[in-house]
Amino acid sequence: MFKAVSTLSFALLITGCASTSNVPAGKFDLSHWKITIPLDRDNNGKADDIDTKALQSYQHSDFFYIDANGEMVFTSPNKAVTTASSSNTRSELRQMIRGLDTSIGTKSYANNFAIAAHPDAAYFNQIGGRLDATLKVNHVAKNAKHPKKPAYSVVVGQIHAGKDKEVIAQGKGFGWGNEPIKIYYKKWPNHDTGSVFWTYERNLAKDNPDRTDIAYPIWGNTWENPNDPKSSGIALGEEFSYTINVVGNIMRLTFSQKDKNTVTYDINLSNNIDAYGQVDEKDHSAGYSGDWLYFKAGAYNQCSTKDADGIWYAGCSGTGDWAIDKANGDYTSVSFSKLTLSDKTSQK
Repeated sequence: MFKAVSTLSFALLITGCASTSNVPAGKFDLSHWKITIPLDRDNNGKADDIDTKALQSYQHSDFFYIDANGEMVFTSPNKAVTTASSSNTRSELRQMIRGLDTSIGTKSYANNFAIAAHPDAAYFNQIGGRLDATLKVNHVAKNAKHPKKPAYSVVVGQIHAGKDKEVIAQGKGFGWGNEPIKIYYKKWPNHDTGSVFWTYERNLAKDNPDRTDIAYPIWGNTWENPNDPKSSGIALGEEFSYTINVVGNIMRLTFSQKDKNTVTYDINLSNNIDAYGQVDEKDHSAGYSGDWLYFKAGAYNQCSTKDADGIWYAGCSGTGDWAIDKANGDYTSVSFSKLTLSDKTSQK
């Protein structure tokens, strides 16, 4: 049913690259990624995907490019075309373990990873995986009608579970496309610094009222706290790093910054014990054991222009005209100086 590929062990950051190309793939090895950008060039009503092959020569002067410092910049306005299942725009990479081998399907076991507890673990080419990044957030959206949790924020890295109707149809409680981790940066407009935190989403069906994101602090506050983080926070333009390392069933998170204490978390993705070691009775008892998984990185703008009930719809400002929205500060921008994927690294 699924085509396997040889074990991957690859470093996706190139330093001192001999290429003179100024496209992102000339500075970073993007051979195991594709990107979604906030454009609709084919007029199909959905955000465009640039596949792995095309990505090797792709850039966009507004939304995805190499800046004067040699950093890879992702920019996404508040109002633009989105993916079918989201009201938030993005300029964001999606891991493609298959590389250029398009005979392997996007949802194939050979194009995604799983944790060791997956019942079909033997059929996955890759169990676990690691993502290392160093980045700075240049700008977050400044204008929101409702200052709800995701207002003024951007997701700069995540693990996404597969949204898969076939898996849902098996009735085993997986396939909803939830996220065991999203890494957020949020800065309120009147604050000098912002906060970095991560969230774990309970792995439940979309219509389950207990399906929610639980926030864990890194530097500054979590998203529900409107207080100024001051010196405990991270300023715009201030670099920090993260590592997401999944080995076996354990997701180990490491966050570092030159002027801050390093912060680590461990969480077992095969059960409902949270990152503080407490049983979460509302979560799926088997965590993400039945899902296929993949990394994402870039700028996933959380300031939705949609004005509606629910925590996600902050009614953020945006016209859909990039020149106007840029001038008004209705966008998010993130620069990466490092982005490295590998199949796995043993926990120590």
